Amino acid sequence: MKNQSWHQIRLGDAVKINNKSIDRSFHYDEIEYFDTSSVYKNFFNEPEVLKREDAPSRARRLVQNGDVIISTVRPNQEHVGLIQKPKENTVVSTGFAVITPISIESKFLYYYLSQPSIVAYLSAIAETSTSTFPAIRPEILEDLQVTIPAYIEEQKRIGEFLFLFDQKIDLNLKTNQTLEEISQAIFKEWFIDFNYPGATGEMVDSPLGPIPKGWRVSSVGDIVELANETITPGKTPDILFSHYSIPAFDGARFPLKEFGSSILSNKFIVKCNSVLVSKLNPRFPRVWPIKDVEEDTSICSTEFQVLLPKKEYYHSFVYNLFNQPFMIDTMRSMVSGTSSSHQRVDPKAMLKIHILLPADPTIYNFEQKTKECLSLQENNLQESINLGEIRDSLLPKFMSGEIEV
Repeated sequence: MKNQSWHQIRLGDAVKINNKSIDRSFHYDEIEYFDTSSVYKNFFNEPEVLKREDAPSRARRLVQNGDVIISTVRPNQEHVGLIQKPKENTVVSTGFAVITPISIESKFLYYYLSQPSIVAYLSAIAETSTSTFPAIRPEILEDLQVTIPAYIEEQKRIGEFLFLFDQKIDLNLKTNQTLEEISQAIFKEWFIDFNYPGATGEMVDSPLGPIPKGWRVSSVGDIVELANETITPGKTPDILFSHYSIPAFDGARFPLKEFGSSILSNKFIVKCNSVLVSKLNPRFPRVWPIKDVEEDTSICSTEFQVLLPKKEYYHSFVYNLFNQPFMIDTMRSMVSGTSSSHQRVDPKAMLKIHILLPADPTIYNFEQKTKECLSLQENNLQESINLGEIRDSLLPKFMSGEIEV
């Protein structure tokens, strides 16, 4: 129950929206650009570094420290984030509303707008729009009636407390990225530089050039199979699914918990010991290792392909293979689609990519060498899931004044 220090305001009286855009005074030849797909629940992909002349026309909004950005298209997808220490040439898409706090604390504002009730409200308005996609106008945000602590220090305490959860989740994500880099460095040493245990240095000719004796030129389809079994979650509306979506990967890299009733399209079933590889925009590689899951309730976007290694100990090899630069470049060369934001790789073509395959004992040894990294990643992932659930359970209670810091 709110105490007397809380009061209701019109959001537009406490913020400015879309206050700064690129104009003649902007003197940078390059920009660091965030599109709406680059941001999910305060987790940011690396920005695209673009020449001004190559940037899309929507790359116009300037941001400053403490701004909150929220996508005005499909608010239910939760492309919302808090800008922290941006560079002077950081630019975001005009698909975002850039909210600059004036008399409201920035972290508090971010979490206020992240509440499920606010997301649902904005999404309902977006669905009534007459534009091509469900969208809201900036005036909708300005006219929001928000009830907040009157004292900025109280807003700050709430925002900082909730931010601790995201900081720890972000630390887990960075730790997992480091663990990935370790595994990929071992992969490169063994399978690219051919400096693997037992290597004799003896090479033989192949269609792909000299390769170690005992290795062979193969294809991705020789070590994995597509396991794209579909399911319609909407037919079981009361079942809670673990949804491995593109936004979830781009965020904290743990699956969303969603009831079947809110999942409108068919999905693939996520299999134990599989690797999810996105066919969408391979210039942004999305490779998700899966170990133990509840297959009855684990699903993924059909933008992912569920690759099931033909032998269990191929798992780490397959996962690291798809993270290698040569695989990323190969998939980029295979895309179809004229829009740069919606280019896709044909899954069947993915299976035909030529690779060098060592003998099975070497792949098995690699699995043993890297399995601790994957185990630590799984532990960090589970901790992040738990922290996210605690944060989400506390969020509405803090925002209603039911509990205090």
